[in-house]
Amino acid sequence: EVQLVESGGGLVQAGGSLRLTCAVSGFTFDDYSIGWFRQAPGEEREGISCIQSDGSFHYADSVKGRFTISSDNAKNTVYLQMNSLKPEDTAVYYCAADEYNSCSEPMDYWGKGTLVTVSS
Repeated sequence: EVQLVESGGGLVQAGGSLRLTCAVSGFTFDDYSIGWFRQAPGEEREGISCIQSDGSFHYADSVKGRFTISSDNAKNTVYLQMNSLKPEDTAVYYCAADEYNSCSEPMDYWGKGTLVTVSS
């Protein structure tokens, strides 16, 4: 069974950093794209970053220059390094897998999320 488990969320002050981890299992990791999404209260989910099997990566304008996506294929793990955090980054962060390696929704599998709260 495909599973994705996020970790690393928490409370951080504005300007601080967090690193989120997405541990994936149950599929051939290097055939999938893995994306990071977030959902703030009262808002729809927003795609913020994605990495494809060839190492290509993408960022939403809202996080460019601040967030970095990376992967460790040997560990079946994807990371999201978040720097210069702002209160508007507060959201539940999800990782998701696309079996067609397209980095586009709809994603096929989702984790349950990890909460990031950025205080001012």
